[in-house]
Amino acid sequence: MREVFLSTTEEILDADPDVAVVLADISAAQLAGAARRHPDRVINVGIREQLLVSAGAGLALAGLRPIVHTFPSFLVERAFEQIKLDFSHQEAGGVLVSYGASYDMSTAGRTHQSPGDVALIDSLPGWTVHVPGHPDEARRLLLESIPGDGRIYLRLSAQENASPHLGVGFTRLRAGSRGVVVAVGPVLDRVLRATAGLDVTVLYASTIRPFDAAGLRAAALAASPEVVLVEPYLAGTSAHWVAEALSDVPHRLRSLGVRRDTEVRTYGGIADHDLAHGLDAGSLALSVKDFLQG
Repeated sequence: MREVFLSTTEEILDADPDVAVVLADISAAQLAGAARRHPDRVINVGIREQLLVSAGAGLALAGLRPIVHTFPSFLVERAFEQIKLDFSHQEAGGVLVSYGASYDMSTAGRTHQSPGDVALIDSLPGWTVHVPGHPDEARRLLLESIPGDGRIYLRLSAQENASPHLGVGFTRLRAGSRGVVVAVGPVLDRVLRATAGLDVTVLYASTIRPFDAAGLRAAALAASPEVVLVEPYLAGTSAHWVAEALSDVPHRLRSLGVRRDTEVRTYGGIADHDLAHGLDAGSLALSVKDFLQG
C-alpha cells in the first residue's frame, strides 16, 4: 500500500497545483523526484510531527489541499492536539495518511505501534476514516479524498487481502442466517477463512467512518441480530456505532481487535502479534463459533 500511495501522490502533485505534501522525513527519499519538480509543494519539516500537522493545516487555510504523512504513532498520537486544534477546531480540510498500522512495525517496539489511532480520530467530529484492505482500494480512496475540503484519515497497512473490493459502505460478501460478521480492511481474508462453512453473513468495509448504519441494520434484520465486529485496531472502536444502528433491535455484539485488557509485549513479527491478539484465522474461528453458540 505504501508504494501505491507514494506513486499515486506523485501523480496527484504533477496534475493538481493545489495539492501539497508535508512530510516528517518518513518517505522523503521516495518523493525526492516530486520534491525537485515541486519544491514549493513538497515540504519536509524533519522529525517534528506536531509541526508536520500544523504546517498541513496552515496550507489548508491558505487554500491548498494538504496530504500529511508519517507513521500513525507520530501522526495521530504524538500530534493529536494539533489535529484537534489546527484541523478540527479551525475546520480546516486535509488528508492525513499513515503507514504502519497497529503492530505492522512490531520489531521497532512500542514507540512504533498505534492500535488506538482510529479511536482517537473518532473522538473528533466530521472525520472520514478509510481503512483499505488492498493497494487498489488505497489508490481509489486517496484519489477520492483530494477533491473538496473534507477531513480524511487514510490508514495504510503492511497487511492486505488477496483481492480488492471497491464498493461503498458495507459490501455483502457472504449471506447467512445465524449472524453478521463485520470485517474492516486487511482482516477480511482471515475473517473469510474463519467463517468458512458457517451460516453467517459477512460484511466488508474499507471506509468505516461514516459508519454504514443502514447497511449493517439491513443485514442484521435479514439474518440474525448477532454481530461480530472484527477491526484491525483497538477492539470495540466501532461498537458504539453498532449499538446506535441497532438501538431498537435486541442484539448481541462481540468486538474483536487489538486487545484492551493488557499491553502485549511479545517480541516478534506481525503473525506473532496476530496470534497474541486473537486476530489470526484460527483464533477468529474459535471466537466466532463460541459467540454464536453462546
